[in-house]
Amino acid sequence: MAHQWRGVIREYMDRLPFTKDDPVVTLGEGGTPLIEAPALARLLDVGSVHLKFEGMNPTGSFKDRGMTTAVSKALGDGAKAVIAASTGNTSAAAAAYAVKAGMQSVVLVPAGKISWGKLSQAVAHKAQILQVRGNFDDCLRLARELSENYPVFLVNSVNPNRLQGQKTAAFEVVDVLGEAPDLHAMPLGNAGNISAYHLGYREEVADQRIKKQPMLYGIQAAGSAPFIQGSPVAKPETIATAIRIGNPASWDLAQEAKRDSGGGFGSVSDKEILWMHRFLSQEAGVFVEPSSATGAAGLYKLKQLGELPKVDRIVVTVTGHGLKDPDWALKDENGRKIKPKKVPTSASSVAEILGLERK
Repeated sequence: MAHQWRGVIREYMDRLPFTKDDPVVTLGEGGTPLIEAPALARLLDVGSVHLKFEGMNPTGSFKDRGMTTAVSKALGDGAKAVIAASTGNTSAAAAAYAVKAGMQSVVLVPAGKISWGKLSQAVAHKAQILQVRGNFDDCLRLARELSENYPVFLVNSVNPNRLQGQKTAAFEVVDVLGEAPDLHAMPLGNAGNISAYHLGYREEVADQRIKKQPMLYGIQAAGSAPFIQGSPVAKPETIATAIRIGNPASWDLAQEAKRDSGGGFGSVSDKEILWMHRFLSQEAGVFVEPSSATGAAGLYKLKQLGELPKVDRIVVTVTGHGLKDPDWALKDENGRKIKPKKVPTSASSVAEILGLERK
């Protein structure tokens, strides 16, 4: 008999640093669909591609997986407030889970560098929102300093409890497929996600649920690609706001994930990101925010360059829902706004426009 999904802590408590007596702050996160995408498989010329659609989490992004564990631990430690630096998705998740826990949330966002769709969520959940005159890296430095010296609990991915929650996505992939994919790709920003997947798959190997972990590929936006450049980027620029991060907090963990899994890093232009953003919507039926298309865009670029590893089964994590940043869907490939065609209140006129013939 089917059961109500209980959130990642209760579903995977035996594999997380929690006991049944610990407080659990959940909005039912996790259990997101793994959607087969035959059109993308044909584009990459591989056996199968599945999209791990993290936009189906409660606040619309993968951040909820780590926020349930981070805020639950904060509540258990007696915290009254949480703080997070954010390009958008973290602020939405932190604010929502803080409300559920009965806490105040404070979010630091880069001034003018956040999607209104994401900022509106933090506002709705009564977060204290402060716009910092700087970029995300400045926000994170400030959040860390405040948490170290004042009574606020940091819930960014530098908090190891975040990665504990996010690793459950790897468990779900294996639960559904029955094995690990050959290759798993995702967008790469602050690098917490690739680090968490590495942690999850590594535990699956240790527990003998899978024989080996997949090659992990993290793809960055070209204007914000410190892993490709080999050093931090002082002024990152890309339309993919969720990964506009020049100095990733999980740098060492991401390097370990790449090295240990035999994976790689890549980068794609904003134009390539927007092309894949539209492809996923129109050919796979999955609407994501632009940054979420980066992983798939990177694989397509590798395919075009003849550098995509010869594999059969691929999983691509798409990290956030398209409603997070819908403006890009309302523009054509030349940046012009798409407007619905106006029609008269006549069935025959509408049929003529649609090219339909009377039965």
